Amino acid sequence: CMLCRRAEADPDICGRKLEKQGLCVHVFCLFFANELFQQWDKEVGLMGFLPEDIQRTIERAAQKRCFVCGEGGATITCRETGCDRSFHLPCAVEGGCITQFLPQYRSFCWEHRPEQAVEAAPEENTTCLICLDPVEDRKSYSTMVCPACKHAWFHRGCIQGQAVCAGISRFQCPLCRDKDLFLLEMLAMGIRIP
Repeated sequence: CMLCRRAEADPDICGRKLEKQGLCVHVFCLFFANELFQQWDKEVGLMGFLPEDIQRTIERAAQKRCFVCGEGGATITCRETGCDRSFHLPCAVEGGCITQFLPQYRSFCWEHRPEQAVEAAPEENTTCLICLDPVEDRKSYSTMVCPACKHAWFHRGCIQGQAVCAGISRFQCPLCRDKDLFLLEMLAMGIRIP
């Protein structure tokens, strides 16, 4: 991918690769890239992104280093005003960043990312409802809780996997089966739900 500079990246996070007119990019690398805008006509360029705009984005990003991996070509910058931390989409999870897979496609570094507002703490020996491995003793970037029942605890990677398998019409809390509040919270916390 010319935007994230990765030949292999998690398709659940970066999306599929698009190749056209000498360009190769991941779908979500396009959507999250700074100052890259989709045209009304989705048939032009790559899903409505013009090749010359993609090229300009690549050139601008060449000047930016990823704060996670240290390599150049970071096309995503934290949306917090005044923050200049940039990163590649595949580096987001490793860097504790939140990328919101909703129109506007906002991204936040580890310092400015949204956090779950629900006040809850797991009981001793609480396990992830999906993988059954222990979770941390508090909410964190990698340990999340259902905002509806406040008793369903899971790892970020586990709930991301469930979201990809379930899709938006069937994604729900694995314990209380809440769809509405759970779905909104997971989207805000950077879970991609196809």
